[in-house]
Amino acid sequence: MGHRLRLYSRLSVAINVMCAVLFISTATSAGATDNAAPGPAEIDEPGGMPNGYKLVWADEFNSGTLPDPAKWAYDTSRNREGWYNNERQYYAAERAENARVENGKLIITARKESTKAFPDSRRQGFTSARLITKDRQSWTYGFFEIRAKLACGVGTWPAIWTLADNGEWPDGGEIDIMEHVGFEPGVVHSSVHTKAYNHGSNTQRTAKITKSDACEDFHRYQLTWTPERITVGIDDRNYFSFRNDGAKDRAKWPFDAPQHLLLNIAVGGDWGGVMGIDGDAFPATMEVDYVRVYQATK
Repeated sequence: MGHRLRLYSRLSVAINVMCAVLFISTATSAGATDNAAPGPAEIDEPGGMPNGYKLVWADEFNSGTLPDPAKWAYDTSRNREGWYNNERQYYAAERAENARVENGKLIITARKESTKAFPDSRRQGFTSARLITKDRQSWTYGFFEIRAKLACGVGTWPAIWTLADNGEWPDGGEIDIMEHVGFEPGVVHSSVHTKAYNHGSNTQRTAKITKSDACEDFHRYQLTWTPERITVGIDDRNYFSFRNDGAKDRAKWPFDAPQHLLLNIAVGGDWGGVMGIDGDAFPATMEVDYVRVYQATK
């Protein structure tokens, strides 16, 4: 999501005299390319926080009415130019209608509304929020847990993810802790993108799992990032893995430098919008109970 131009393989099909683009995932757990990463991407193993970790950063969303500015910034950088992936949203800053703290939760809301009143808009028809910890806090390695209830509805594309503090995408690396597209309710995706493994060359490492109640109930979305391996799970069960092959090739493993967190709901786009956008699905909200980051004690 975000700084990348997500170029999934697509297939045009006729639906009611209109052409829709169907997302085709070309990455497999076997990694059928010359650049395949070692080990399967899809796993099924116990997860949860490793032993010997301590809390180093958290937001429990227990105070204020807007996200804490000491912890979160708003990314509005491409409102005028248009967002990556052909997304349709305008990302607002310090606007309670799109990001507020209420009853101990962060509530990110995507809305169907005019944006012509915003001086930096390009007349998008939807508003939303994209919160980032960049320039506030970033981490190298750790256990990340975000308890959230996801936005649903055709055309929604909520995400919880990390990006490198420095360098162009995909060279610095990206970790998708959670992505969900509304035309597949309950199907949760995790992916890693690097210079060697990314959707542009059909080498991205990805896996998915189904949580049928992901839009009705809270789940704990978890990332364990060490120098040797990245694993992603839900509710203490890991389903995605990406191993460091030890070759010290940053094109394959750039994950030895700081990354920051992002929380957002995109609207439409090359993946989120392949089945169109259902205007009646809005407003659509992602609720976040807490964000916690732990690191190994030394």
